[in-house]
Amino acid sequence: MRFQRRAALAASILTACCATAHAQQVTGNAFNPAISLILNGHYASYSRNPADWALSGFMLDRDAGLPTEGLSLDETELAISANIDDKYYGFVAASIDQTGNDTSLNLEEGYIETLALPKGLKIKAGRFLSDVGYLNPIHSHAWDFDDAPLAYTAMLNGAYKDTGVQLKWVAPTKLFVELGTELMRGDAFPAAGAAHGGVGASTLFVHVGGDVGDTSSWRAGVSRLSADANERSSVFTLGTAAFTGNSDLTIADFIWKWAKNGNSRDRYYTVQAEYLHRKESGTLDVTTTAATNLGLYNGTQSGYYVQGVYQFRPRWRAGIRYDQLEASNDVAIVGPNPLSVTHDPSRVSVMSDFSNSEFSRLRLQFNRDHSSLQIDNQIVFQYLMSLGAHGAHRF
Repeated sequence: MRFQRRAALAASILTACCATAHAQQVTGNAFNPAISLILNGHYASYSRNPADWALSGFMLDRDAGLPTEGLSLDETELAISANIDDKYYGFVAASIDQTGNDTSLNLEEGYIETLALPKGLKIKAGRFLSDVGYLNPIHSHAWDFDDAPLAYTAMLNGAYKDTGVQLKWVAPTKLFVELGTELMRGDAFPAAGAAHGGVGASTLFVHVGGDVGDTSSWRAGVSRLSADANERSSVFTLGTAAFTGNSDLTIADFIWKWAKNGNSRDRYYTVQAEYLHRKESGTLDVTTTAATNLGLYNGTQSGYYVQGVYQFRPRWRAGIRYDQLEASNDVAIVGPNPLSVTHDPSRVSVMSDFSNSEFSRLRLQFNRDHSSLQIDNQIVFQYLMSLGAHGAHRF
């Protein structure tokens, strides 16, 4: 789909001409909720013990790690969306997770958006995926690969979502220009503890893009996430570590899309890349079976991924991705250092998938993962099935 059409659609939603925008925001009856259920399952096989997986030089969120080996039903997403009235739109997505015999229900997103603010403005409030970076605001079932890039896992725990408010503006220009800012509670990684009275994180972002002829479109962006961590907890081999301090992340992203004759149903390819750079400073409280030690910590970490996906015939795609991380950490602490750097983690991934329709996808993926000193060969077979009406994914 051409970029200007997407930009025009975004602009129409943000103007007072909401009669058209309402029909585009939710298909069918504007006030009749669209309900969808995404089924996500996989079979995974690893050449090394997945419990030993780690990223050298990075403190990960406690929930980070490889998916369950063998057969597994992953996160099942239930989404409900509708126009509330002529001024507001609402969206809720809940995930149903099963671990062993235990089943849990978690709120992924739950927010309202304005529909009729003037001058290209829009406000979003609630719990939502932040608009920093390119991949972050996209739900995992719409990713081109089964897993998140290493840089996203290390610095955003896959994706940064939190409770807050967002202000966004789309410029009335031929070139797509979008500016935005967010104030977030600061409970989610890389923040923690909801510092400053529950406003512990903030973001700024700018996105620009446009068309190149009738066949190509592009988008580029720069984002900044500033977060305060109050005892952000991580687990490492010998114990636990709690970080208290500042975490500042900058992201640069770019994507290029090409479609034969401008029709993505037949043949298309995308090239996508992001670079993430983070600086953290504060104190690190390390607890092991032997002792508890507190020391100063300053870290500079970065990572990037580059990927290409090619639909070589209708329904069939193939893709390749390369990940790389590096870290330079200064930790003034006695005893085990959870941020010691033994090497720079990297990974090569290849995948092929088949989509019988827009509601189903089967994917086979192979990762040659050099996150640890020893290479781990990983094979994943994934299925994604959508029941009910589901909104179009962003550019």
